[in-house]
Amino acid sequence: REGRRRSTVSSMLIPWVTYTEPEVAHVGLYEHDLEQRGIKFDTWTAPLEHNDRAICEGEKEGFVKVHCKQGTDKILGATIVAASAGEMISEITVAMQNGLGLGGISGVIHPYPTQAESIRTAALAYQLSRFRPFFKAALKNLMAW
Repeated sequence: REGRRRSTVSSMLIPWVTYTEPEVAHVGLYEHDLEQRGIKFDTWTAPLEHNDRAICEGEKEGFVKVHCKQGTDKILGATIVAASAGEMISEITVAMQNGLGLGGISGVIHPYPTQAESIRTAALAYQLSRFRPFFKAALKNLMAW
């Protein structure tokens, strides 16, 4: 079919979930996998303690952690620890399978309040990191003026 990529077993991303309280979900590579392979990466983390839905439901224990190729938004792996991690991991799996980076996720509006907003929070942390050098230079120039 046009526009569809055929997946081979070696290229498939297979997420997994452990149904505990909270749930633990993962897709892609772990930090230690990346280190063993010599892949440089950045990690973007969003703790659930700042998520309004998690606060309201008393489920503040957990986080969204996304690993990207250093200096880019290419997602290499992600771990989610949350009450609904099993549902949340699919968003990252779809993004990875289709080459959508963390920057692309940052532009997606998520329903409010949901724990899935934490994925966007991690993505926004990536976006902010891109602007920090600009703002730092602008502030330095302003102070020198």
